[in-house]
Amino acid sequence: MFRARPRRRGRRRAGRGFGARSRTTELVRQGLAHVAARGSFTLITGVLAHEPIRTGAAASLANGAVEAFVRAAAIEIAPHRVNAVSPTVFTESLDTYGDFFPGMGSVPLERVAQAYVRSVEGAQTGRIHQL
Repeated sequence: MFRARPRRRGRRRAGRGFGARSRTTELVRQGLAHVAARGSFTLITGVLAHEPIRTGAAASLANGAVEAFVRAAAIEIAPHRVNAVSPTVFTESLDTYGDFFPGMGSVPLERVAQAYVRSVEGAQTGRIHQL
């Protein structure tokens, strides 16, 4: 089960190889003891999970992994909740990053913030709020 992972002795080599736990899963695992029973975790992912771009394979992999984790962890950590916010490129950063997202609309940070509020204050779990 997700919660009952024993601690290992000695040095851990976090971030190396496929067997290492990601920072996201570790954040949620350790956070369970510090969040109210019906509290929630809200993670961020992105449009690249569904709309890959050139030179973005690693980001697409990471985004897709976060989304899969949210759906799976929602089952395991109940009554705690876990969701993700998945925006496209922020309108406020179009000057810097817009060329990497051709043909994709942008989203203002105000809408991203509203999605976080919906995730934290709402009752849903396992949801990816796509913007």
